[in-house]
Amino acid sequence: MSLPFDYNVLVIGSGPGGYVAAIRASQLGLKTAVVEKEKLGGVCLNIGCIPSKSLIHQAEIFQSIKQLQYFGAKIDLSEFDYEKVYNKSRKTVDTLSKGIEFLLRKNNIDLIFGEGKISGEHQVTINGENQISAQNIVIATGSRSREISGFEFDGEYVLSSKDVLLMKKLPKSMIILGAGAIGMEFAHVFNSFGVDIHVVELMDSVLPAEDRETADILHKSFAKRGIRISVSIKAVSLKKGNGLIELIVEGKDGTQNSFQAEKLLVCVGRIPNTENIGLANIGLETKNGFIPVGDYYKTKLPHIYAVGDVINTPQLAHVASKEGEIAVEHIAGNKTEKIIDQRLIPNAVYSVPEIGSFGYTEEKAKDAGLNYKKTVIPYRSVGKAVAVEQTEGIAKIIYDPDTKEIFGAHIAGLQATELIHEILFARKARLLPEDIAGMVHAHPTLSEIIMESMKSVYGCAIHI
Repeated sequence: MSLPFDYNVLVIGSGPGGYVAAIRASQLGLKTAVVEKEKLGGVCLNIGCIPSKSLIHQAEIFQSIKQLQYFGAKIDLSEFDYEKVYNKSRKTVDTLSKGIEFLLRKNNIDLIFGEGKISGEHQVTINGENQISAQNIVIATGSRSREISGFEFDGEYVLSSKDVLLMKKLPKSMIILGAGAIGMEFAHVFNSFGVDIHVVELMDSVLPAEDRETADILHKSFAKRGIRISVSIKAVSLKKGNGLIELIVEGKDGTQNSFQAEKLLVCVGRIPNTENIGLANIGLETKNGFIPVGDYYKTKLPHIYAVGDVINTPQLAHVASKEGEIAVEHIAGNKTEKIIDQRLIPNAVYSVPEIGSFGYTEEKAKDAGLNYKKTVIPYRSVGKAVAVEQTEGIAKIIYDPDTKEIFGAHIAGLQATELIHEILFARKARLLPEDIAGMVHAHPTLSEIIMESMKSVYGCAIHI
């Protein structure tokens, strides 16, 4: 019997939520297509996670020059060309974008390039002309940088994260408005290449969503590098011209001040791309710009799902990918989890030092009225950290003092974004600290800090 629709699953958007959902749907035997109006891979691959991590890698190579100079090496930087750094980041993007195209075609997924708009519960119109029918539609149209009134992006003085990733020439100075993960990562990158950086944050701490103790380590580390950071400061207005911007700010006491730089990078969050995709045509309303969903990321319409940045869940690539998988598993009739347990979502900040975390912060544990204890192990207690001269940082565990259940973990230091997963796996598998504490860890490795942290829960850490 022929299929009454063109496709079983039609995915709008090819970012981490969209392309992963499409591949999994095809693996499950569903006839699948992806509609993409720009480049495969979405924001994450083209103007987000991937090129920024390429820049971070190259910034760390550049920083290693100081270590070579310690050994007596003389390095001439007079011909340094940042455009070559930019070109390497774009080459990485091109390689991975071609990889996604290969994977989609390998899995017999039709690629439809154009602007898709939902025109019926089972119908999408491409570029206002061609109509495609689908038994199920998955919306994965992603997000874009948030603009704030008075600080609109102009690509010259006021930059978005996209603008700065496509920048081929370094400014001498830059103010970064917003000290979240994106702002702090860019502060790390451009400071490494010699740009005078000033970070301005409305909240009273950098990385306000992270545990305060680990965030403070990053703050102090950046300050040592000469990165100026102003917290509890509100941006009021902006003047620009003659190659400079002047940012007018106001403190909690109402006192105003001004800061100058060549560029202003605005990193104050992202907003979902839910306009102009046809939601009104099917009676779907948004809430604060987000598409409401229930279990399995299904909207109020039984055959339309939404995943990733268009729904009100953490705007992270790995979250979008998992949501896409859950949605299509449900479409295929497979048993699957209903939603992601947000207590088990890892967060990562790719600065130096790195931040890796999940679960309750100490502040949130207090607010929730949890009976908790914490253990904090410094990196300097680990032989590998000392050997590679990376002793800055801590591993912090929040746990139940009676049952020893792990409530959350927060690591600041070398390879924190990798190390966090050992503890996260233990939490997901319902293991206890004793299970990790009793496991033999290779020596010398950074993972020994996890073993020491778990031993510390029982008061038997060896190296502190």
